[in-house]
Amino acid sequence: MPTVACSTCSTGIGRSVSARGTTSPDSRLLRALQAEWRSVNTDLLGGALTPPVLGLSEGSLRLGRWERASRSISLSRTLVCERPWGEVRAVLAHEMAHQYTDEVLGVHDEAAHGPAFAHTCARMGISQAARGVPEPLAEESRALRRIRKLLALAESPNEHEARLASARAQRLMLEHNLQVQATPSPQRYASCQIGGVKARFSAHEKILSGLLAKHFFVQCLWMTGFDARAGRPGRYLELSGTPENLEMAVWVHAFLLETSERLWRDRKRALGLVGDTERRRFLAGVMAGFDEQLCGQAVTNRREGLIWVGDAGLQEFFARSHPRTITRQGPRVLATDAFHEGKDAGRGIVLRKPVAARAVRGRHLIGGAR
Repeated sequence: MPTVACSTCSTGIGRSVSARGTTSPDSRLLRALQAEWRSVNTDLLGGALTPPVLGLSEGSLRLGRWERASRSISLSRTLVCERPWGEVRAVLAHEMAHQYTDEVLGVHDEAAHGPAFAHTCARMGISQAARGVPEPLAEESRALRRIRKLLALAESPNEHEARLASARAQRLMLEHNLQVQATPSPQRYASCQIGGVKARFSAHEKILSGLLAKHFFVQCLWMTGFDARAGRPGRYLELSGTPENLEMAVWVHAFLLETSERLWRDRKRALGLVGDTERRRFLAGVMAGFDEQLCGQAVTNRREGLIWVGDAGLQEFFARSHPRTITRQGPRVLATDAFHEGKDAGRGIVLRKPVAARAVRGRHLIGGAR
């Protein structure tokens, strides 16, 4: 019987290692993939699939493959071990969509990416082109270029000018998104993993994720993943939004992490501190203080008639991609002197241009279009 080969999985597969008779590291990888398969099957495919044989391919030119004859899904070891786990999940879900089209819908007379497959992906919130590589913006919009210029002006040594430029840039972000929402054309949405898989995230990282969701027009979700190099499970942060908003949110995330650490180093130096006992509380305070600053600007915007009511298209995309989510309360942080000093420092942060170009170009888009 034929094998489904697609652009995601083009060229030779090489030798494959399946769940049987594997070494210990491979066993851990395959157990993580099995857990991810079960999650996608339950959340996106309604539990309709029967477990296939999962394997690791030694070939580096094919990301994944669904094979009908052997009822197997194989993923590139290079993909699983070296790329962000969000990309691994996207490629696995892509191959599972082939399995669904083949075994549930029983469609065998279409091209690999034919209408039945495309309909399955669209209905289940699965990317039709999960290639596991970053997808840069085709062309930067005029609004994004203007925002970058304003944030470059925020580098001014004149504090008043810097703050004015930063506030204008954030207002322009809001105006741009309001304008986009007013247009009838459908928007393209994607998902983006930030950082790696970790066992634990600090309070300031969790506060930062909420800050991005509240003020920068993206949805944030803590996903379960696997650190292939360390051989252990953990979590990672995934953002969803339009490509432009993801660009902004990714470098804001990098900027605030770097800025909060710099502010902590400045405090240590000023007070002559030796250890990092209060570091986490200070960093949490920085994020809370910057959130308060943005909330104050939002109040001003509402008074001037700029009211953001949310992106219905993004909410639909997010709900389709993640139909089962759990909402928890934010982290609790002991309000020590270090926390309050961090809040004061956060209220004074001026949002500037990206810390480095890689903060923008290093994102990993792992989702498709609405």
